[in-house]
Amino acid sequence: MFAKDIGIDLGTANVLIYIKGQGIVLNEPSIVAIDSDTKKLLAVGKKAKEMFGRTPGKVTAIRPMKDGVIADFEITEMMLNSFIKKINGKSFLSRPRILICCPSNITQVEKNAIKEAAERTGARKVFLEEEPKVAAIGAGLDISKPSGNMVIDIGGGTTDIAILSLGDIVNSDSIKIAGNTFDNDIIKYIKDKYKLLVGDRTAEDIKLEIGSVYPESRNEKMEVKGRDLVTGLPHTITLCSEEVEEALRESVYTIIHAAKNVLEQTPPELAADIIDKGIVITGGGALVHGFDELLSHELKVPVFIAESPLTCVVEGTGILLDNIHLIENKI
Repeated sequence: MFAKDIGIDLGTANVLIYIKGQGIVLNEPSIVAIDSDTKKLLAVGKKAKEMFGRTPGKVTAIRPMKDGVIADFEITEMMLNSFIKKINGKSFLSRPRILICCPSNITQVEKNAIKEAAERTGARKVFLEEEPKVAAIGAGLDISKPSGNMVIDIGGGTTDIAILSLGDIVNSDSIKIAGNTFDNDIIKYIKDKYKLLVGDRTAEDIKLEIGSVYPESRNEKMEVKGRDLVTGLPHTITLCSEEVEEALRESVYTIIHAAKNVLEQTPPELAADIIDKGIVITGGGALVHGFDELLSHELKVPVFIAESPLTCVVEGTGILLDNIHLIENKI
């Protein structure tokens, strides 16, 4: 049996796997539930997410990836193993080549940790590629020509901003503010303003259902249930889009500031290309209402949301796997 080439988007929020010739075969949350006494794996992905924030004492639901890098090596390995077994990527005769995406500004130590975790799942060879580059390829940008492209990939743990030309990154920045930060901002805002405690899942629902980052671009309301911090009893409040915009404002402007810095360091010829072509935003954060409008307003450049922002990175791995000789030649 021939070994399969596998592309993995090892995200803080979700893991997506692409098999050459088959397309995307797995898209699951990067959450693992373990028995805290025996350290035994109980559930991975969607099943573990259902348990998140609702587990009994001895069951712990963990996100082993933090800010795009491995926070818990052993559990990341368990998770990867489980996902690869699920897609039958590791059969008795085949040891796949694996291409994994990582944030652009992580250290060599962090890169080695990701590589090692993949090698221990039985990979024959592991390639690492930077996330914004792969996201740009997956979004359909032709980065091989000598003209500038800019991509902002707003994931779960990191936002990667990069200018690309001639098949590589010209300059980039990676900041640890992204989708998970937005959820925490919403939790903090509700706690401070209403003395109500809500969980991560509720915060994510609020962000997607009524959230907005562009002032006055959305006017919706939502009932939010949580625990009253004063009485300790369940309580319901009504939250509106304007409040969510206020909660997210500081984090969103940190991303905008980082994007401005990357643009300021860009050679003028490439900057001129970006004014013509615009910026493409990918990742789950691109789905927060009004993000494209706000970026366009602040950066004075057209901004477009990629066709399928959530799968851009893993689709990019698919394109790279078809041209794997280009990656092998780099090594």
